[in-house]
Amino acid sequence: MYEDGEELTQEQIDYFLERMNSGEEVEAGSDVHRLMTAASERAMRITSRLNSQFKSLSDTRAQLEELWMRPIPEGFGLFPPFTTDCGLNTHVGAGVFINAGARFQDQGGIYIGDRALLGHNCVIATLNHDMDPAKRANLVPAPVHIGADAWLGSNVTLLPGVTIGDGAVVAAGAVVTKDVPPRTVVGGVPAKVIKEL
Repeated sequence: MYEDGEELTQEQIDYFLERMNSGEEVEAGSDVHRLMTAASERAMRITSRLNSQFKSLSDTRAQLEELWMRPIPEGFGLFPPFTTDCGLNTHVGAGVFINAGARFQDQGGIYIGDRALLGHNCVIATLNHDMDPAKRANLVPAPVHIGADAWLGSNVTLLPGVTIGDGAVVAAGAVVTKDVPPRTVVGGVPAKVIKEL
């Protein structure tokens, strides 16, 4: 299906995303796993250029459109450096801002609502490994959803499958393992509700 160093075709990308969005476990060494590796290589090529040859914010925007393979809404902003190990399953709303140092693992899908703010060094993970040691290299995708007007402080980590509610605030350094209700402030490791807004 895929040979090392080849460019992905649209048909391969569509198949890959269909499998990732199904939530089905990906067996190590399978065709889908090889496509995942190809997507990673593609993302590393684009983000290496994005991070090492800064020209302007509009150029950064154009490179992200190439990476994500979709138009970026009005008012979106991102400060490099930025890394992702896929780049094909990130979806952002209008007015989103992502600060420097963000790291996305978007194979399982990252969905960021309008006007959400992501602080420095945020990590968003959408893959887990199988808990059975005999299948540990297998991967299980689960999407992360960040609601409109949410704010993630610096050094926040979101684990696979979590939803951050509209207007919620995640305090700096928090590790989010469960859904965050709308209009709440959460913090800590693991993150817990501190107060309602």
